[in-house]
Amino acid sequence: MKIKVKINPNSKKAEVIKEDCFLKVKVDAPPHGGKANKRLIEILSEYFLVSKSRIKIIKGEFSKDKLIEISE
Repeated sequence: MKIKVKINPNSKKAEVIKEDCFLKVKVDAPPHGGKANKRLIEILSEYFLVSKSRIKIIKGEFSKDKLIEISE
């Protein structure tokens, strides 16, 4: 499954908001050193109830707009 995600780093709390055709994820980590990407994977694994190893950032590693793949 592939999902479009818009990430908002440095938020007060972690949160997933479902929009029309993408997920908006507020991440409580800074964007430096890949910390926000790592936290994004943790948040999505809790949201979708899958292990972190099944979630991969396909596109947009250094962007706020990302394409995420969840393998089965």
